[in-house]
Amino acid sequence: MRNTAFFVAGVLLLLVQSNLFRLLAVVLRFVSWVARANHDLTVPGLVPSLVLPLILFMGVHEYSLVRGACVAFALGYLTDLVGVAPIGLYTSTYVALYILARAAGVRLAAQTIPMQLGLALTFAFVHSLMILVLLAIFGRDPWVPRTLYPLALPHVVATAAVAPLVFRLARRIHQATIAGAPKETGGSA
Repeated sequence: MRNTAFFVAGVLLLLVQSNLFRLLAVVLRFVSWVARANHDLTVPGLVPSLVLPLILFMGVHEYSLVRGACVAFALGYLTDLVGVAPIGLYTSTYVALYILARAAGVRLAAQTIPMQLGLALTFAFVHSLMILVLLAIFGRDPWVPRTLYPLALPHVVATAAVAPLVFRLARRIHQATIAGAPKETGGSA
């Protein structure tokens, strides 16, 4: 039940993420129009990853390793299909990040917003580094990593900025799936 809820939330976040750059472009154009600026207020790479904090939440809160890895695999595969990345790039990196978050085991430390920001910032940086290295090694075009690396830092900062919101959503899903579970009684039989 819980993994299905996380998968559905991940798909919805992926749909929002895939169209977020359009919304950001409209907002920045409006702000530049209101400020009567003669230049565009665009920051390349400012689009956050909304699925990555969800995968971190699942890894940090020690859900079933196999089920969590399967959800991370499915969300990564859907990210590969929606985006223009080679098939398997996000699939493998999301599963690796889930396992790394699971190994980090900072469940109690990820409860505060500063720790969520730090965790998301660190893992988004590691994810961007993994993507760039994998594209450099396995990519067909050698210019792609050189073109993408200036976009990595704004992407990492944007992902960390939205991480507390995604963590809050994931916590609500977690609480809702616990509420449906039968409660244990303290008495003896």
